[in-house]
Amino acid sequence: MKKYNFNAGPSILPKEVMEATAAACLDFEGSGLSLMEMSHRAKNFQPVVDEAIALFKELLNIPEGYSVLFLGGGASMQFCMVPYNLLEHKAAYLNTGVWAKKALKEAQLFGETVEVATSAESTYSFIPKDYEIPADADYFHITTNNTIYGTEIRHDIDSPVPLVADMSSDIFSRPIDVSKYALIYGGAQKNLSMAGVTFVIVRDDILGKVTRQIPTMLDYRTHIKGGSMFNTPPTVPIYCALQTLKWIKKMGGVEAMDKLAHERADLLYAEIDRNKLFRGTVAKEDRSLMNICFVMNDEYKDLEADFMAFATERGMVGIKGHRSVGGFRASCYNAMSVEGVEALVKCMQEFEAMH
Repeated sequence: MKKYNFNAGPSILPKEVMEATAAACLDFEGSGLSLMEMSHRAKNFQPVVDEAIALFKELLNIPEGYSVLFLGGGASMQFCMVPYNLLEHKAAYLNTGVWAKKALKEAQLFGETVEVATSAESTYSFIPKDYEIPADADYFHITTNNTIYGTEIRHDIDSPVPLVADMSSDIFSRPIDVSKYALIYGGAQKNLSMAGVTFVIVRDDILGKVTRQIPTMLDYRTHIKGGSMFNTPPTVPIYCALQTLKWIKKMGGVEAMDKLAHERADLLYAEIDRNKLFRGTVAKEDRSLMNICFVMNDEYKDLEADFMAFATERGMVGIKGHRSVGGFRASCYNAMSVEGVEALVKCMQEFEAMH
């Protein structure tokens, strides 16, 4: 039976990316050594990092004056590194979900913070629209896609202060105007790579302006100077990221990923809205194209476990909603095929016919 991987992360990867990475883990480029046991200083590994950075810049059309870094610690480490490096007087945060709230909590350790708006009172079911970004803030932080609740900011915000974005779960899913951002970061285990590497795109001229002393490993300038090689980087996840970037380019770039994202989401949301058993959980104008969340209508709530079992038996993997929300969540990242979404829709239609 064919399996369709809707896991929220670590998540689906293109088959050819997994095959290339697995092959490198057995024998890297005919060296007789596994990529897992090679030195990151080896002559034939440096081109992996160089090419990955070059593809980052090409696919996202990153302007001059920005650095691309591959770090450890996940996006959660960036919740700390961002204020450590950027917060001198005050930082502004848009609270749109669990991860945005955690980022705000970390920033509070470093100085004054302002929560410009939140949708917490509505279980994060929408993206706040009417808010004012403080003109005296050192930066404004947003989380573009909220994996748990299924909302997404799918446009580039105009900010009067440096804009910082956590794009863990929607990077490379659409074209972005990087020049509008001072810093973009994210864990790679959704649209870019296997778990273990974090990407950072940072505008060089925003660094070195805080008066506090920054520990060496938490200073972005350390990693810019060291070319992401100050300490041993996560070599296999970086190689996996390179293979994914190659695949995205071959598929037509972020424009093609954007088209596919809309095709998948339109198909599944149309069924959620049509099917008598289900309903969406967030405002339609803020629906995520990456994490599609839905629940049973109240009168069919007792069928939730039955549908989960029914879909699982038909190859749907990872559609259980986050434990804090319940219901169902279909994560439709770049590597998810339209065929996979069609299979889930068919499950929903068959289950409806039974009940």
